[in-house]
Amino acid sequence: MMPDLEQHVSLRPYNTFGLDVRARYFARFASADELRQLLRRPEVQAADKLILGGGSNLLFTQDFDGVVLKNEIRGLEIIGQDDATALVRAGAGESWHGLVEYALDQGLSGIENLSLIPGTVGAAPLQNIGAYGAELRDTFDHLEALALGTGELRVFTAAECGFGYRESVFKNTLKNQFVVTAVVLRLHRQARPNVRYGAIAETLAELGITGEPTPQDVSRAVVHIRRSKLPDPAQVGNAGSFFKNPEVSQAKFDQLRSQYPELPGYPVPGGVKLPAAWLIERAGWKGLRRGPGAGTHGVHDRQALVLVHHGGATGHDLRQLAEEIISSVRQQFGIELHPEVNIL
Repeated sequence: MMPDLEQHVSLRPYNTFGLDVRARYFARFASADELRQLLRRPEVQAADKLILGGGSNLLFTQDFDGVVLKNEIRGLEIIGQDDATALVRAGAGESWHGLVEYALDQGLSGIENLSLIPGTVGAAPLQNIGAYGAELRDTFDHLEALALGTGELRVFTAAECGFGYRESVFKNTLKNQFVVTAVVLRLHRQARPNVRYGAIAETLAELGITGEPTPQDVSRAVVHIRRSKLPDPAQVGNAGSFFKNPEVSQAKFDQLRSQYPELPGYPVPGGVKLPAAWLIERAGWKGLRRGPGAGTHGVHDRQALVLVHHGGATGHDLRQLAEEIISSVRQQFGIELHPEVNIL
């Protein structure tokens, strides 16, 4: 059965900022074959294409004069295992947190630190999602993707994905050329709790968890932290962390530390990673609200990395705010912030 191709569809339900922009064409696909059928349609062939997952990493600044293809490929299964690991295959349209819960239910560990990250499985490798000392590439085995030009399925290994900090080949050299259809992770059958980063250990203690935590305990702690710091998109429009954490040289870090002794930093190869939230808060942006009345948009009052839409703002308003924050941090600290969110 041929998937429907709708016209002039509001994307408000499909982006977590809740911005009411429109797509010229809109269609859903639940399999690689359905996607191929859509790609053969003349209207789709001639149009710019946007593959949509959960819409949790997008800022629309205008209507999309092309076709939005919503990935709804489902499926969660173990496709192989040995004494130490198991291979878990997930359809790209599955929710990421749903995959985390599935892994925990199967007694597998490795992605519990990535609990409650919004969005779909298919979007995860595009920017190598990460949080609380873990990244997707730590457990990634391979992915399957369909070439938009030919309709052929191709397997990409970790090396071929070119993972970096919130980066992959799908954000640069192969941008808009492939659609991820499935992701396969190699997860651990024996627990390997990672509690070194952020407030995980402290939160475990607050939750009354003593001794060696289980993967479920770590997931519970991460969920608790995220819910205490980050707004629920169902209540307040947002796309999670709007900016990447910048990396600077050791010399630059030392110079900043001489001015700001309380500045946190985390060693990384080639330098030091700084928390963008600290820089934004120190520059005076945390909790800002703009617009008439109580404000239409601004910066979250508990997490300065998060731009929020209270209703009535446009994507242009939010982009302008982001640009002002970038300029402010550059002027005060000599550091360039870069958006993690895709701006269209």
